Amino acid sequence: MNNTLNNFYLNKGKRIFDLIFSLFVIILTFPLFVIIGILIGLQDPRGIFFAQKRAGKNGKEFCLYKFRTMKKGAEELKNKYISLNEADGPVFKIKNDPRFINSFSKFLAHSGLDELPNIFNVLKGDLSWVGPRPLPLDEEKKIKAKIRIKRSSIKPGICSSWIYLGAHNLSFKKWMKLDLEYLKKAYFKKDLEIISKTFKMIVLFLQSKIL
Repeated sequence: MNNTLNNFYLNKGKRIFDLIFSLFVIILTFPLFVIIGILIGLQDPRGIFFAQKRAGKNGKEFCLYKFRTMKKGAEELKNKYISLNEADGPVFKIKNDPRFINSFSKFLAHSGLDELPNIFNVLKGDLSWVGPRPLPLDEEKKIKAKIRIKRSSIKPGICSSWIYLGAHNLSFKKWMKLDLEYLKKAYFKKDLEIISKTFKMIVLFLQSKIL
């Protein structure tokens, strides 16, 4: 019975949940979208949103939407700041990234609020709420083929267990291990657990900055 329910969830239920939950979150956070959009628009004439090609299910490319937080030419500046990279493996991450536009941009990135537009990717069908986080194409290509193929067997997600377990304090090897473990345990209850823990982490971060 459990296997039947899990198969239904993975084949149909997960998409239904993604759509319903996305609409709920958009309605709930609409004022936040407006406020963040206005503040970004006042500081950056290039526009509110940033789109970057990422690797999706079965390696299919798609444009991931985020709130704009980086200076113009940020991708080209990677080589300039490569010595500051704090992540291992093929990933490029700097906690106090000099490419941030200002302190508000840094706050958006550290809180995860810059990822809110990912919800539109879920509505389009590029992402699910839970799954392996999609990497930029240049980073994705550097993952071992065996692991890359397994990770891309399902849609990537907004939330992933390694985010609330330490994110970039974890090794890249640990990220991949957690992603592969999720593939074996992907079901409704697990997704709710990952989403709730991710949201709790965001709320605690916001409380630490605001209170």
